[in-house]
Amino acid sequence: MFAKVLIANRGEIACRIIRTARRLGLRCVAVYSDADRNARHVRLADEARRVESYLDIGAILAAARDSAAEAVHPGYGFLAENADFAAACGKSGLVFVGPTPEAIAAMGDKAAAKRLMEKAGVPLVPGYHGEEQDAARLAKEAARIGYPVIVKPSAGGGGKGMRIVNDRKDFLSSLEAARREAKAAFGDERVLIERYLERPRHIEIQVFGDSHGNLVQLFERDCSVQRRHQKILEEAPAPGMSAKRRREMGEAALAAAAAIGYTGAGTVEFIAEQDGRFYFMEMNTRLQVEHPVTEMTTGLDLVEWQLRVAAGETLPLLQEDISFTGHAIEARIYAEDPERGFLPAAGRLVHLAFPAENSRLRLDAGVEAGDEITPWYDPLIAKLIVHGEDRAAALARLRGALAEVEIAGVITNVAFLRRVAGSRAFAGADVDTGLIERSRDELFAPLEKLSDELLAAAAFAELAEEEAAGRERARGSGDPHSPWHSADGWRLNEDSHHDFVFIEGSSEQAVRVRFLGEGLRIAIEGRDYALEGERMGGAALRIGLDGRVFKASAVREGTDWHMFWEGSYRRLSLKRELHDADEEVVSGLLTAPMPGRIIKVMAQPGGAVSRGEPLLILEAMKMEHTITAPADGVVREVHYAAGEQVLEGAELIRLE
Repeated sequence: MFAKVLIANRGEIACRIIRTARRLGLRCVAVYSDADRNARHVRLADEARRVESYLDIGAILAAARDSAAEAVHPGYGFLAENADFAAACGKSGLVFVGPTPEAIAAMGDKAAAKRLMEKAGVPLVPGYHGEEQDAARLAKEAARIGYPVIVKPSAGGGGKGMRIVNDRKDFLSSLEAARREAKAAFGDERVLIERYLERPRHIEIQVFGDSHGNLVQLFERDCSVQRRHQKILEEAPAPGMSAKRRREMGEAALAAAAAIGYTGAGTVEFIAEQDGRFYFMEMNTRLQVEHPVTEMTTGLDLVEWQLRVAAGETLPLLQEDISFTGHAIEARIYAEDPERGFLPAAGRLVHLAFPAENSRLRLDAGVEAGDEITPWYDPLIAKLIVHGEDRAAALARLRGALAEVEIAGVITNVAFLRRVAGSRAFAGADVDTGLIERSRDELFAPLEKLSDELLAAAAFAELAEEEAAGRERARGSGDPHSPWHSADGWRLNEDSHHDFVFIEGSSEQAVRVRFLGEGLRIAIEGRDYALEGERMGGAALRIGLDGRVFKASAVREGTDWHMFWEGSYRRLSLKRELHDADEEVVSGLLTAPMPGRIIKVMAQPGGAVSRGEPLLILEAMKMEHTITAPADGVVREVHYAAGEQVLEGAELIRLE
C-alpha cells in the first residue's frame, strides 16, 4: 500500500475518501480552487495544493509531484472518467485509483459502449448509436425507432444533456439543446438516440475487479427516484427484485465488465421495465455517489477496496463470500428549490445540524456551518444514509432522520425529500423514473398554514433576542437599570405587551405577547395560550404552550428567523415598522433565477412575444434553464448577450 494519496476532487466525496485513507494510515493531499480555499476537504487533508481548476490535468499532476503523492484518487465527476487523465497519471509514475485508461475510453463513448455490449450479449434498448451525426440522419433514426425517444450525450452521463422528445416537430430543437449541454458538460456534442420506455426503473449493479483477473458483483441498487434525470433517492436492494432477476442482472453486469477487462470499482446501469425486462444503459467507470447504500447492506468499505486493488492486491472477497443484509436508503440533500423546478441555490450555511451518526445512520457531508455553497459546483450538501432490517424499517428511520435535519442560509430539498419518503408511491415501492412527476399533486402541495407552535417559538425567539440586545445596550449605557432597555413589554402609560407581525411570502401573521404577573400569554388569531420558553444553547429552544412542552430551533439571519419544528422548516421575516406598503415588483422585468452564463438569446428588442415563448437560455452548473415570456408582450430591452456571466437577480429582459 502506498503512503500518500492525492484526492483530485472536492466536497463530500473528497471528505469521504479522506476518512477511509486515514483509517488505513495514508496521508492525504487535497487540491482546491480559489472558490474552495477554505472548504471542508481542505481543512481535513494533511496538506493541500491550489489548482486553477479541478479539470486542469497538468496542475493536478504537478500538485501530486510536489507533494510526493504516490497515487491519485479521482472521486466521481471532474476527471474521474477521463481516460487521458488516467493515462497521464501512469506516465507520471502515479497510481490512478480506478480502471485502466482503455476501460474508461471503452465505456466513455456511450454509443461505442452500446455496440461493444451488443457483441458481449448484454441486452440493449432499441436505438441508434452510430457515428453519423448530422441532424437529418438523427431525425430519420428517431422516426425509425418510434416516438417517444430520448436523446443522450455519447460522451457522458449523470442526466446532463438528456432530452425526452414526444413528437417529431420537437426533435430538432431538442437535439440542438442536447448538443449544447453535452458540449458544455463533456466537450463533445455527439449524441445517441433510444426508445423512451414508459415507467422504467433505473437499476444498477456494483462491480469490482482486480489486476489478477478476479471480478465480482456486489448486488443492485435502485436509483429510480430522480428529478431532471438525476438521482435523489437510492436504495438497496431493489424493491421487488426476485432472486432469478438479481442473478440475471448480476451476470449481465459481469459480462459487461469482463468485455473490457475491468479493474477497480464500476457500476453497470440498466433500465428496467415494470415486467422485469432490463437493458444496458451505460457503465460508470468510477465510484458512484450512491455507493454508501451498498456499503451499508454488505458491510464493506468500497473506497478501501479501491485503494487495495490500486495497490496491486487481490479482491478482499470472492463472489461466494459476498452477501447483503437488511435494506439501506440514501437521500441526497441539495441546495436547490423544488418549487422552482429544482433550480440550484447558493449562499452561506448559516446553520447546519444533522442527526447523530450510528451503525444504522450515516452522514457523508462536504460542508460545515459557515461554509459557502457556491454557484460554480454541484450544490450537494450531504448524503443521509440509513439502514434497517427491512425496507419498512429503513424508510421509517429515513423519515425520522430527515425530520432532524436543520439547514438555514440556502434553500434546500429537505422538506421535499420528506414528502417523497412519505408519499404513497414510494412507501408502496411503486417506483419508476417518473415517480416525482406522476406524484406531483402530493409532492408539491400548497404550503401548510403556519402552526401556532411554530409562531409561538418564533415570538419567544424574538423576545429572547430583544432581551439579550437590551442587556447589551444597558451595559453600554449610563443607566443600566433603565426600563427602556427591557424587552418585557414595559412602556410608559401603555399596556405591557409586544406585537409581532411575521411575514412569509405574501402572507402576514400577527401575534401578541402580553406580560402578566403570572407569566407570558400569547394570542394568535383569537386563540390565547400561556407561553413559556427557554434557550437551550445554540439554536435550540424549549417552548411551553398551555403546559404542553416541545422543542424547536430558531436561527436569526438579519430580520429573518429560520424556524424548525417537528421536521418542518419555515423562514419568517419580521415586518419592519416603517414597511413601505407601496413597495412592489416592477412588472415585465425578467431576472436571472440563479448565477450563470447566457448561452443563447432568442429575444430581440421591439419583437412581439407570446406567453411561454423562449426568450433566452441560461446555463448554470452545466444544466440549461430556458427563460420564457410570462405573458404576451413586446420586448423593450435585452440586457445581456450570449457568453456573458450574470448574477442571481440580474435584470435580463424587460417586457411591455
